[in-house]
Amino acid sequence: MTTALDRQTLEFDEPTGVGPRGTLVVLPGRGDTPSVYHRFGARIAVDAYKVRVVADQQAAQAVLADALAPVILVGIDTGALEALDLTQNQGAEVAGLVLVGLPDAGDEGPIDWDEEVAARASCPTQQARLADTAILERGQLTATNVAEHLRTVTPDTDLPVLALHGQDDAVSPLTQARARYAGARNARVLSVAQGRHDVLNSLNHRSVAASVVVFLESLKAGAELVHQENAE
Repeated sequence: MTTALDRQTLEFDEPTGVGPRGTLVVLPGRGDTPSVYHRFGARIAVDAYKVRVVADQQAAQAVLADALAPVILVGIDTGALEALDLTQNQGAEVAGLVLVGLPDAGDEGPIDWDEEVAARASCPTQQARLADTAILERGQLTATNVAEHLRTVTPDTDLPVLALHGQDDAVSPLTQARARYAGARNARVLSVAQGRHDVLNSLNHRSVAASVVVFLESLKAGAELVHQENAE
């Protein structure tokens, strides 16, 4: 049975009695709804960050207008391209970027459903969740689903960037993806062991979330970022 996709913004707030430390605005990728990132949003909010998982750029812009600073954009798949477009072409002011599974305009995933699930996430719990047609539109990891205005977007920024990429990403292979960060002059590139296209929902999702928190805290502390490549 096909269910209408839920495109509503998900909101996660800091624990009661704890002062908020900033805001993450999360942009999902092809086929994803905000609910795909419920687990990630809830986990980061525990560390006193407000998290808003939105459906598209328009919703992101609305959240950015009133977000508590510092603001960090988190983009997954084409959401990573949207985050770059917002900052590089549309003037969005943020403290940093977290880019996950950065694709090229020609990157294309499998059409077969079982293969698509395996390509998206390595975590069995997340794979089971993806069977819910209310949170994921199947068969969207195709090159034709990269919006025209995103096809020429590549990292060209001095913003602090945390780049997270799966070592086993079959949609956007790590070797090619790493080269796309040449224009990100203040970036950390982390490759995630056993990670596929969506490393926020990988087998190592706890370690990935911890890496995001470390990045956020470095921004709060004003720590200088250095170029780094390693495996989780």
